[in-house]
Amino acid sequence: MQSPDFNAPHRTASGVTPQAVPHVRSAADGAAAPRVIAVASGKGGVGKTSVSVNLATALVNAGQRTLLLDTDLGLANVDVMLGLSPRFTLADVFAGRCELRDTLLAGPNGLMVVPAASGKRHMTELTPQQHVGLVHAFSELDLPIDTMVVDNAAGIADGVLTFCQAAQDVIVVVCDEPASVTDAYALIKVLSRERGVSRVQVLANQVQHAVEGRQLFEKLERVSARFLDVTLNYLGAIPRDEWLRRAIQRQEAVVDAFPSCPSAIAFRDIARRSRQWQSPAGPRGHVEFFIERLIAQAPAPAAARSAAA
Repeated sequence: MQSPDFNAPHRTASGVTPQAVPHVRSAADGAAAPRVIAVASGKGGVGKTSVSVNLATALVNAGQRTLLLDTDLGLANVDVMLGLSPRFTLADVFAGRCELRDTLLAGPNGLMVVPAASGKRHMTELTPQQHVGLVHAFSELDLPIDTMVVDNAAGIADGVLTFCQAAQDVIVVVCDEPASVTDAYALIKVLSRERGVSRVQVLANQVQHAVEGRQLFEKLERVSARFLDVTLNYLGAIPRDEWLRRAIQRQEAVVDAFPSCPSAIAFRDIARRSRQWQSPAGPRGHVEFFIERLIAQAPAPAAARSAAA
């Protein structure tokens, strides 16, 4: 199947023509490995996809070339939240109807989006090998991007664990509900004990005030420090905001629709903090997004450098 022209305009459902997706580059271009941020939650309904969309949009608006990947493989809605109409989704990739690059959509302000499928039950039944295969496929895609934000499904399914393991940073979204805190801890426990994730960023969402967000984090930190070998960092809080609800109804990111509202300001602050995280010096294991670029940019061992000299 012939790949589409990524410089041709893509139209959203609202009729707005966003900036085109940039050309796909080859590995010979020497592109650096992007930072990959996985956004996850223990339970659904905590605003995880809204966090992913607004974080990615805030990063684009700050000058970061950003790709938003929807890996909620059975109930995807990133494209809906941005008013986009995909021709192909990840379901088409797994069915052999297109290649991964064919799924790319151009979102607002140059944001690149890879959509998943909604209502495709078989996509929730992929094997662990297929999840790993999707991760490795991004090494071949080799887009010129600085950051990739991965919007995961809720819970602790194999795909969620694999995509979080394959990212350099994991953001766990939690809200002020007992089940949200309990399930967030369960997710962190499984990531730590089964996938070797040693650091998690905690983001409190839909809070009434800043103190509430800090208290949610402290609940998680107390029990995690007691039972788990994992470091939790408090990323901040997103306030409950009527403007955010209106932006969702308009199928826009709130950072674009209402940039001066409280939630938009909070999302820009979260994006600023994420840009300050240390970039990976090389791969940590075998299951990582853009692993070939990570290997290429990793510093050579001292003995190898001496031999080369």
